[in-house]
Amino acid sequence: MPEDRSKSVRFALAACAAALTLVGAPALAQDLESQKSAKQAELESVREKGEVLSTEIAGYSKQIDQLAGEVAVLRNREAIVAEELAETEAQLDTEKAHLDALREKLGRSLKILSKRLVEIYKSDQPDALTVILDSDGFDDLVSRYDYLNRIQDQDAGIVDRVRGLRNETEDLVGEIRNARDEIAAKKAELERTRMQLEAREAELDAVRDDKAAALDATQEREHELEGDISDLSAQIQEQLQQQSSTTSSDPLPAGPIQGASGGFIWPVNGPVSSPFGPRWGRLHAGIDISAPSGTPIRAVKDGNVVLAAPTSGYGNYTCIDHGGGLSSCYAHQSSYAITSGSVSQGDVIGYVGCTGSCFGDHLHFEIRVNGVPTDPLGYL
Repeated sequence: MPEDRSKSVRFALAACAAALTLVGAPALAQDLESQKSAKQAELESVREKGEVLSTEIAGYSKQIDQLAGEVAVLRNREAIVAEELAETEAQLDTEKAHLDALREKLGRSLKILSKRLVEIYKSDQPDALTVILDSDGFDDLVSRYDYLNRIQDQDAGIVDRVRGLRNETEDLVGEIRNARDEIAAKKAELERTRMQLEAREAELDAVRDDKAAALDATQEREHELEGDISDLSAQIQEQLQQQSSTTSSDPLPAGPIQGASGGFIWPVNGPVSSPFGPRWGRLHAGIDISAPSGTPIRAVKDGNVVLAAPTSGYGNYTCIDHGGGLSSCYAHQSSYAITSGSVSQGDVIGYVGCTGSCFGDHLHFEIRVNGVPTDPLGYL
């Protein structure tokens, strides 16, 4: 009976020591770890925003380059239209000279026609029958008739010439007017389009500058967060090192077994400092449990050790097969206690440490179903 009481006292003292250890420096380290996790989450958000901004800036730059190319094409086209306009102006000058000459001829012809009409009116010319009756024989008749026809032909020619000159003048004036209107309309359309493109280009350029300023601010914030995370990691490491230096060189007690649902137990006693799920842009495949360096790690259930070896960022890594496609894994161990064979629930299989990729002593614990990571809190 006294021996049992002695064992109970020793067990209680060990439990108290473990509890004191967990509420001291680890609590501070956990708080720093929480701060670091929050900074990491913000950093990931800032980086995503920076990627979006970079993509948007590239899109705006591409649109601006495209618009600049279109403006250049329009300027070239505008130069061609201006050249065509100059050629048309030169042609129009020639046609205007031709038009002036036509108008002068038309004026002279109109005067001749007018004069001829006055003469016809004043002369009171006889008709063809009177000319025939007054003729002195057949030869005189033919001559008089032919003379009369020539006068009529001449009058008709004057009228036709006046009519032709008038029509030609009207056609030339219409051609000149149409050519001017067509060139002017084309040039005005090119000018409007070019101005619209240049305005759009300036608008996009302003938006791109705003996005670039936002990206600069984002990158500056990213650098600040990276510095904060680095400082927090150093503080966590310092706290854990201070705690480790204050403990004895003897192995730390495993502490009382903490039961869980489904026939499992907790691998170590301590708070969860980082949960299962997305973290820093990728899946955090397990949970991080805060515990001092050297804390014994227990097998959460009976099984067989299928892996006990340094593994990438996991450091010293142990995996136990529990059957039925279910396995548990333990990472960042300072050293192994068991590396092969069967284990029973509660057996110490290793010790907490910070091997592999980590910022301080803790246990990274995983549950895998047919090799797929699953939230361990569903089993603990």
